[in-house]
Amino acid sequence: MAPSGGRHNQRTVRAQAPVRHGRQSSPNPVVTLVKALGMVLVVTLVSGATVAGLAAYTTLTNIKPGIHLEHAAGSTVAPPPSVGAAEGAVNLLLAGSDTRTGQSSFQDKADLASSSGLGNNDVTMLLHVSADHTNATVVSFPRDLVSVPICGNAISSAMLNTTLARGLSCTVQTIEKMSGLTIPYAGVIKFDGVIGMSNAVGGVSVCLATPVKDDNTYPPLDLAAGQQNLVGGNALSFLRSRHGVGDGSDLGRISNQQVFLSALARKITSDGTLNNPITLFTLANAALSNMQLSDTLTNPTSLVSIALTLKKIPLDRIVFVQYPVTPDPSDPNRVIPQPSSAEALVSALKSDRPLSLTGKLGRAATAAATPTASPTPSASPTIAPEATTTPTATSVPLPGDISGQNASQSTCTAKNK
Repeated sequence: MAPSGGRHNQRTVRAQAPVRHGRQSSPNPVVTLVKALGMVLVVTLVSGATVAGLAAYTTLTNIKPGIHLEHAAGSTVAPPPSVGAAEGAVNLLLAGSDTRTGQSSFQDKADLASSSGLGNNDVTMLLHVSADHTNATVVSFPRDLVSVPICGNAISSAMLNTTLARGLSCTVQTIEKMSGLTIPYAGVIKFDGVIGMSNAVGGVSVCLATPVKDDNTYPPLDLAAGQQNLVGGNALSFLRSRHGVGDGSDLGRISNQQVFLSALARKITSDGTLNNPITLFTLANAALSNMQLSDTLTNPTSLVSIALTLKKIPLDRIVFVQYPVTPDPSDPNRVIPQPSSAEALVSALKSDRPLSLTGKLGRAATAAATPTASPTPSASPTIAPEATTTPTATSVPLPGDISGQNASQSTCTAKNK
């Protein structure tokens, strides 16, 4: 997922810590599993962390039988550990940092002065996988949220995107308080990680209902309407764009990101995209080299266990939602939580039942007139993982003011007139 961008007018809040601003002879079961991990790659943190874990695991399982050393007779070798899906629900938070420090595309003094060090969490996403591993939800929290429990404490003047400057733990504590969930896994991804991952998969084909033009991103965007394959810097700028999509707000940008992520999910779960181990390792390396993970995610066994929880979840059971907000009465450029709808969302997440959207698509999304074709010939816009599971519980309808889409929906980005 990409950190938000552009030049914003934002309420000044000082952080507590100083921040400036080959081809395989036979199918490998682990690689087959990776193909089913649309959700993992879509959320980017899990894409980096879990794919890297799977890549390491694949390497180990592909090692041929060893050569016996006669002089070492009598020595024993412990059998490899068995790895299964993590037990119960999985909650994982991704923070997208806007820092320019160490990022190849941002090296002049003006860039570095705008945000360096840890940076701001201009993207904050929570992945929740149900305890029975039959459905998953990705909740996007607007960067401009105020009147939220920063580090678990009520601070009315601070924006949500200042929490990363106080440490990843602060961001996690804030979202734990807002979601009512315990979040043991978290990580931060930077600009170059997004560029590298889009390159690794050969770009993401996204439908544009209207042209997308935004001079406030780097590189600037000037995309014609129609199907566009977004790769490298253009993919990053598209995900960061605010002025070129929807109504020009951060809420429109969240919706635009959901269009992109759903398209990415459909691509990477289609045949061929991750069949190639070179693609797999390139993707993992691009993500991990630009990420900082919580220590709960640094064990490859943990990464594989999380991946396995997503193995049987079909795309239509992966739902992207925007945390419900309403304009801040004291500042039209800020938003505050919408209490009743936020409570309904939290209750639904805790219920572990599939969520159904009753409202509209997000501000920058419109339904595709025809099914969107993937760049790969064998792809389909509604392909689900190889083995799907029908949830046993009845879906929970969300309030109509909660916008979003599921990963199987073909949507297009549009700019409001």
